[in-house]
Order: sequence, then C-alpha cells, then structure tokens
Amino acid sequence: MLVRLILLAGAALFAAGSASAQGYRPAFHPETLKGPPAGAPNQVLVLGTAHLSDLPKTLDLTLLSPLLDRLAAWQPTAIATENLSGLQCDALRRYPARYAETVKIYCFDPAEAAKATGLDVPAANAAVERALAAWPAAPTPAQRRHLAALFLAAGEPGSALVQWLRLATDQRIAADGLSDTLMATLEKQRTRRNETSLLAAALAARLGLERLWSVDDHSADTPDSGDPAEDKAAAAAIQRAWDNPATHQREAENQRLRAGLSQPGGVLAAYRAMNAPEAPNLAYESDFGATLREPSPQGFGRQYLGYWETRNLRMVANMRDVLGRRPGTRMLAIVGASHKGYYEAYLNQMHDVTLVDPLPLLR
Repeated sequence: MLVRLILLAGAALFAAGSASAQGYRPAFHPETLKGPPAGAPNQVLVLGTAHLSDLPKTLDLTLLSPLLDRLAAWQPTAIATENLSGLQCDALRRYPARYAETVKIYCFDPAEAAKATGLDVPAANAAVERALAAWPAAPTPAQRRHLAALFLAAGEPGSALVQWLRLATDQRIAADGLSDTLMATLEKQRTRRNETSLLAAALAARLGLERLWSVDDHSADTPDSGDPAEDKAAAAAIQRAWDNPATHQREAENQRLRAGLSQPGGVLAAYRAMNAPEAPNLAYESDFGATLREPSPQGFGRQYLGYWETRNLRMVANMRDVLGRRPGTRMLAIVGASHKGYYEAYLNQMHDVTLVDPLPLLR
C-alpha cells in the first residue's frame, strides 16, 4: 500500500496523547552543541529539486548549465543522491514478500555485471572499496573501465557513470570487465533525464570525484494489505487529505515555474523557489501535515506519515555515515524538494554537521 502512495505523492509533488506527554520537553538539545573544536567542519548543502524525469521532453538540457556552474563553484567533495544503494537493494531482494514491488521500481539489476565480473553485490562493493583505497592519482582508462564494471556489479550505476564520463570519448569501449551490454547500459545512463545522470554524475566527473553516494532508503516500504477494499479506502483517504488549499497553491506554483523553464534564468528561478525558506512548510501543509490530520479510524494518514519520517531519518543516517568517514567533507545532497525540510531539520541535530544555505549560490 505504501509503495503505491509513494508514487502518488511523487506525481503530486511536481505535479493526541496525554497532557503530561504533550508538555514534556527534553533538556538535551544536540543542535546547540556544535563542533568541531578543531579542523574543517562537515558542511552539507541540500539542493531540493524536481525529478527531472517529469520535465517536458522538449526542454533543452543545456539550460541546466548555469545550475551546474554554480554547484561546481561550491566545490563539493562528496555528492549524495536519491538512489537506493546496491547493498540495500541486495537486502530487499531477500524479502520479496514485502519488497518485490520496491525492488522492481527502485533497484538497478546487477545480474549482467555479476556475470561479467563474477562478483555478487557484497563482493563487488568490497572490491570497489579496495580499488578506491589504492586508487592512483592518474588512473589508466583500463582502470576506469574496470572500476565502472565493479560499480555496476555493486548495484551503483550512478557511480559507474561517473567513471564512464571521466573517460575520453574514444576510451568508452567494451573492455576490462565491461561487456557490450554493460557499455550500452552506461550509454543509456548517460542520457537519462534524471537528476543523478544530468546533475550528480555530470558534476562529479567535472570536479574530479570518483563516485556518488546513494543514500535513499525504502526499507520502510510495505506492500498492499491484500484486502482490496482496505487498500482502496487507504488510497481514497490519502487523496482526500492531499486535496487542500496548500496543494492547490503548490500545483499553481509548479505550473508557473514549468512554463518559465525555457526562458533565460528560468531554471535558476525554479531552483530558488524549490529551495526558498517557506517551501518546506508549504510542502508540509500540502502533504505530510494533511495526512497527520487525516481522520480515518484506521489511521491511514498516520501510517503514511510514519513511512515518510522513517525514510527521511534513514536517508539522513546514511549521509551522516558518509560524513563520518572523512571529517571535513563538503557534501552536496541532491534530493526531491519534499525531502529538503526534513533533511535539513534532521541534519541540524547532528553535532558535526554545518548546513549551507543554497540560495546565495543560486542567484
């Protein structure tokens, strides 16, 4: 059921306890205990985005160049994307009764790369880590092709694309573990109209980074209940909650921004709007706050909200894991705009995370 609601929410985007419990407030506030006392801070710039796959097919993609220029000027040293990691997908595949639909929708199939490399997903991830630990300053084209093959076997096509883009055009050939089929996969990834290919991978290759970090999480997904009447009632309850003035305001704003995308400065104007301070509150009133107030006896809206908060917490935990590996990281996190407020609120709880306002960069 929640997988279906997730898809409905994505389309719509671009398109009481006791008195004592309510009054309790913890005395510990980690967001006020910021560091580090020495060394460069971990910085995170959260870029809320529309899903580029929803944009008009006629949109000239060169219009993204000013956005890429500004993001490159910030010089991130790590880029996090809204993709499931190969390791999570490998785990989800082991529980098809719950996650079959999630895997079908959100997971890259590494079977062909497994045949080419002889490695399953965990082994390929381990091989990637070993390769990067000993990565030379000037890798050969053969090394890059082999690393791309390892990333595909690891279930990380975005990072494989980074290696592919870092090759000279005449070196993008089927060799060193890349079969003709895998080469075609990379070429298809290169031209896909999504933010991982067109923003994250392109930017990583431009900046000389070796990989992306897939930080999305769908382990809170649940399948349909098996009761068609209950599933229909749940979908209807959520749709009623979403039919509210805030949603209508968002839809009107999205239409206005889409109409201006092809105009000079239109892409940057859209990204300024998606990353404006008031945008997360509007998203909350339209979507998550509306489902919190949804009155069904079964608590359909609260079930959906529970999924949403869990997903964002786990996404931020994945990012915090990456930041902890190399203190002083400058991370660009590219994520669907509805996540932005939750990303920043949860990241701000971390002692060793400093948030960066993207608006000055987007002017």
